[in-house]
Amino acid sequence: LAAMAEQQQFHLLLGNLMSPDNSVRKQSEEMYDNISGQTKITFLLQAVRDASAAEEVRQMAAVLLRRLLSSSFDETYPHLSPDMQTAIKTELLVGIQTETSPSIRKKVCDIAAELSRNFIDDEGNNQWPEVIPESVTLLAMLLDRWPQTLHPPSRKSFTIRYLGSIVISSLLQTMEDQSNPRVQAHAAAALINFTEDCPKSLLIPYLDNLVQHLHVIMVAKLQELIQKGTKLVLEQVVTSIASVADTAEEKFVPYYDLFMPSLKHIVENAVQKELRLLRGKTIECISLIGLAVGKEKFMPDAAAVMQLLLKTQTDFNDLEDDDPQISYMISAWARMCKILGNEFQQYLPVVMGPLMKTASIKPEVALLDTQDMENMSEDDGWEFVNLGDQQSFGIKTAGLEEKATACQMLVCYAKELKEGFVDYTEQVVKLMVPLLKFYFHDDILSGSAESMPLLLECARVRGPEYLTQMWHFMCDALIKAIGTEPDSDVLSEIMHSFAKCIELMGDGCLNNEHFDELGGILKGKLEEHFKNQEVRQAKRQDEDYDEQVEETLQDEDDNDVYILTKVSDILHSVFSSYKEKVLPWFEQLLQLVVNLIGPHRPWPDRQWGLCIFDDVVEHCSPSSFKYAEYFLQPMLQSLCDPSPEVRQAAAYGVGVMAQFGGENYTPFCREAIPLLVGVIQAADSKSKENINATENCVSAIGKVMKYRPECVNVNEILPHWLSWLPLNEDKEEAVHTFNFLCDLIESNNPIVLGPENTNLPKIFLIIADGVANESVKREDGCSKRLANVIRQVQVSGGLWTECVSTLNETQQKAIQDLLNTA
Repeated sequence: LAAMAEQQQFHLLLGNLMSPDNSVRKQSEEMYDNISGQTKITFLLQAVRDASAAEEVRQMAAVLLRRLLSSSFDETYPHLSPDMQTAIKTELLVGIQTETSPSIRKKVCDIAAELSRNFIDDEGNNQWPEVIPESVTLLAMLLDRWPQTLHPPSRKSFTIRYLGSIVISSLLQTMEDQSNPRVQAHAAAALINFTEDCPKSLLIPYLDNLVQHLHVIMVAKLQELIQKGTKLVLEQVVTSIASVADTAEEKFVPYYDLFMPSLKHIVENAVQKELRLLRGKTIECISLIGLAVGKEKFMPDAAAVMQLLLKTQTDFNDLEDDDPQISYMISAWARMCKILGNEFQQYLPVVMGPLMKTASIKPEVALLDTQDMENMSEDDGWEFVNLGDQQSFGIKTAGLEEKATACQMLVCYAKELKEGFVDYTEQVVKLMVPLLKFYFHDDILSGSAESMPLLLECARVRGPEYLTQMWHFMCDALIKAIGTEPDSDVLSEIMHSFAKCIELMGDGCLNNEHFDELGGILKGKLEEHFKNQEVRQAKRQDEDYDEQVEETLQDEDDNDVYILTKVSDILHSVFSSYKEKVLPWFEQLLQLVVNLIGPHRPWPDRQWGLCIFDDVVEHCSPSSFKYAEYFLQPMLQSLCDPSPEVRQAAAYGVGVMAQFGGENYTPFCREAIPLLVGVIQAADSKSKENINATENCVSAIGKVMKYRPECVNVNEILPHWLSWLPLNEDKEEAVHTFNFLCDLIESNNPIVLGPENTNLPKIFLIIADGVANESVKREDGCSKRLANVIRQVQVSGGLWTECVSTLNETQQKAIQDLLNTA
């Protein structure tokens, strides 16, 4: 009782430390400072773990305890009794496992992380070896639990900050501790979480050590399975191997032969019912390794692996609905499809039955009043959406993840196999279109949207009538989904897919009703965009405004801009399909797009507003000139904008005006030239953030010289333009510049070739760099033209030698590749 009274007094003290009354707070601080370190730790830990205490009191205790361990660790912790030290560690671990308040759990993790950091000295030696198993368990818990409460970037930075070479060593050391399988499994779980979040560049230095240890552990655990039947750690180790391979990609090739025989052995022999999870995880591991190392390395084993998968697949009818192998098999087949490409088509008859069955799972749903809902626990696998007026819609979540995985795999087959998937397009489209209204699982909804243009592409081979029927089946549902989907991530996927479909189907794919509905929706999206910006600006004036609020507002802003990019995508597809016929329809949106490019709008608004007008000019000229008063001057001013994204959109606009706009745009093209040159010649024009805008300026000048030579002194600017080539970042604009270069060479332009062809070594250099950087692709028409230029020089021995001698080894190989393929 006395201890309880003391603890209550301490709670009161913590509350007073937060008092707005200065005198109360100062008095409490003095009392707190007079408490001994050991007593402080005891009381603070009890306060943090006391679920009956006020949340703000617990939070204050957590902050103070972490500060104590951070600033006074050496003065306090080593002087605690061993029992007290063990109690602290135990309490923290229990707190991480059982704490229900996310904010308190996060703070408990903070304390535990601070404590574990202090167990390692400056040289990386572990001064508390007896707590490694517990700290590994802690790491597993931290990685499994805390990051789920964080924003994904925070999760990644957390993982990288707390897990370096020292902790990897500890994890591997603990995984080899045969005496404690539970901690071994925790260590493997922590390693899986680490490698999943770890950038490839960070993993590579540890890869050899990591892989060799994993192999030793796997062999030992495989023996243990055979001798004792224990499988938990082996399951985790197999998943660890898969995760490492997935992150390491081609760097895993040297270790392939170390693992594949054992993994195939597990799949062949782990046939008992209790080993089905191990078998499923091993199937996943084999397919991930195959994808990581690539077709060439994997092919010698591919046939045997396919036979193993086929055998499992043919036994599918005997598998129970909840067999964990099913979802692993479905994902593995899709990875095999990515590896084998068209060769996979032969397996579709075996694969598609179970896949369609899983994708067609119909979850149990119910419409409930509030009273009924309270009697049904979410722990029983139900999720609820409140419909207002005392009603809720419930859905049983069993099978939803499997359904989502299956939908993603159907997307994968359509993407990889194209016309090879045509026999299944009808049944898949009939499954997918209704799922555009499946609001209970974002991945299912996104998968259904993503599949639409891919299925159209597959169906093309059957001819226009079949294709049009399929499009009519999906069109209305897609438009309605754009109008009703509340989640911005899913909405952007639906809008992107709709735009792709319009591009595939082309002119005539939308009727008047579609245009009316689509116009109203896009108008609403743009109006909402401006309204949301106003609301966010108002929030920045609130008295509650701080850094945390700003972070939330920035996230909202990013989501809004992303939807704006999709509005631009849809308009692009409509303009490119319908040309100037669509301009009367566009006029309902015109003023809103003009608002986007106002001088005081945020730069993403101006960027995407200019992109929309770029499309108007490119696809609707010469009719586009009737809107010139709205965008010409803003576009000209934007060539000097501080934002490179805005400069790039404006420069592209100048290029399409020259190419497509007609004579009306001539004065503007003339006025733009010195501004474009200014951007190119700026000191930092080649920096990473500026290079794309700069290359668009180079391309725009090339287009003006080619299509509107009256706007510029071609002879004066051509030597400069040649010195700016090749374009290495913007591949689409690079094709334009190489085609114009071919025009100039083929017409024997004296400025480009130079007196007595002295510029040819420089031209060889430009072509070689273009090929080496993949700015020239063999499917581009200009690759044949460039190859012909090279061949013409090849027959002139002395000139050929001179041109080739200036090239380095990579450039010479690029020239040879061009001659061999074009």
